[in-house]
Amino acid sequence: MKEISPEKANKALHDQAEKVTDKDLEKVLAKEQKIEDKFRNNDSISGYLDRAKSMFGLIRDYWSGNYRQVPWKTIAAVAGALLYVLMPLDLIPDFIPVAGFLDDAGVIAACLKLVSDDLVTYEKWKVQQDHGITEKDKERLS
Repeated sequence: MKEISPEKANKALHDQAEKVTDKDLEKVLAKEQKIEDKFRNNDSISGYLDRAKSMFGLIRDYWSGNYRQVPWKTIAAVAGALLYVLMPLDLIPDFIPVAGFLDDAGVIAACLKLVSDDLVTYEKWKVQQDHGITEKDKERLS
């Protein structure tokens, strides 16, 4: 079975992220369900579904202007990784049983390693937003 090395996954992620534009953010959000279905239906990447949902949330909140405390390179890497999963003909074409999604898993893992701190910061912010915690509340709690 053909596997993807971490170096190839990083290169694929970098190449994809380099090309990301605002239009690609729209595309990622428009194809969210299709991309999530690929995560759900493939054992190689299904374990990343919760992280993918956070990645979509980050892009959605960035796109809407609700969350801008993140560098563009993080947004580009996340969008690039999600777009990579969407591509059927990538380093290992998706039609190859089992192996076809190993490269997707490698690219997602490389992305998560790269953006981990920014994604955790976003997730904390999101919890605060969902629970209505204000800056004043945070000061009082610390």
